[in-house]
Amino acid sequence: MTNFTGKIVTPDGVVEGTLHIVGDRISGIEPGRIDADGGWLVPGFVDIHCHGGGGHTFTTGDADEARQAAAFHASHGTTTVVASLVSSPFELMRSASAAFAPLVAAGVIGGVHFEGPYLSEACCGAQNPAFLRDPSLAELAALLDAAGPDVIRMMTIAPERAGALDAIEFLASHGIVAAIGHTDATYAQVLAGVAAGATVGTHVFNGMRPPHHRAPGPVYALLRSAGIVCEFVADGVHMAEETLEFATHTVGVGRAALITDAIMATGMPDGEYELGGQAVQVDDGVALLVTSDGSQGSIAGSTLTMDAAFRRTARVTGSIVGSVAAAATTPARAIGLTDRGALAVGLRADVVALDTDLNVTTVIRAGAEVPAAGR
Repeated sequence: MTNFTGKIVTPDGVVEGTLHIVGDRISGIEPGRIDADGGWLVPGFVDIHCHGGGGHTFTTGDADEARQAAAFHASHGTTTVVASLVSSPFELMRSASAAFAPLVAAGVIGGVHFEGPYLSEACCGAQNPAFLRDPSLAELAALLDAAGPDVIRMMTIAPERAGALDAIEFLASHGIVAAIGHTDATYAQVLAGVAAGATVGTHVFNGMRPPHHRAPGPVYALLRSAGIVCEFVADGVHMAEETLEFATHTVGVGRAALITDAIMATGMPDGEYELGGQAVQVDDGVALLVTSDGSQGSIAGSTLTMDAAFRRTARVTGSIVGSVAAAATTPARAIGLTDRGALAVGLRADVVALDTDLNVTTVIRAGAEVPAAGR
């Protein structure tokens, strides 16, 4: 048995005491006295939208690169990471699905997220416009055949594209999360996507038509839809802190999911990187596309880690409990991982110990310690 003592954040609130682990499961939570300067125990973070980190990328479908990227994020408390690809040719999508299947089976990654290629040209952001296209049920069926069960967790689709609603229905019928994002859809078109089975909004506010009171568009539709989990990139770049506070308050606990949208440059020095075959320049930790004339283009993912997203959200919202839900519980439930994402007896022992400043000190994944950043 392994024991950890501190302020334990459970689904029902904070318990001061000791958390017990036997094997790969949480075996008990026992109230009791802790040190006055005791830290926090929170569930391992669950990042359902991540393109890479530590100088490594998920976007090429390379299994060794994926292992390294997952290990980097694990050191920052992310015990489950979903490997996100960007818009790509079908052959890369199929080969990545097959290459990542063993990693999913081994628990290295929590699944695959295809962010595209069925996205809006008008709101493609850092997606490569050369690869954008209308949804194809034949492609989706072939991806499922290549990946096997439980590998493809999520796909982001713009609901206004021809065939999008059929694709959303197809994904939902096969247990794959359909997310709405990179979209120029009207309010009504987004609600049609929700009615077809979409359950996640991809990095809400980003990669979509800005909200306007006379043309509400995707943001209003996603925030108001009770069945939609809204992803937020809490890096201070993708959205102002005031917007983060407003959005999390609006959707409430249970519908806000923190993501990193991290790229390979995360944890690395400023400089030149790439995303989906496009050049990216990182300055002061902000990643921007480099356009054909050498100027800076749109935001190209982030250099965020989940522990930093959690700290910012806890500070902005003033709620440790709500921030834990957004960083672990809600994203886990959003992609159907019911065995983790919370500190409760019987769940997988994914635990992050934090000091009083919410910095990571220890990371436990499935009952085993993994190296923590800076230690």
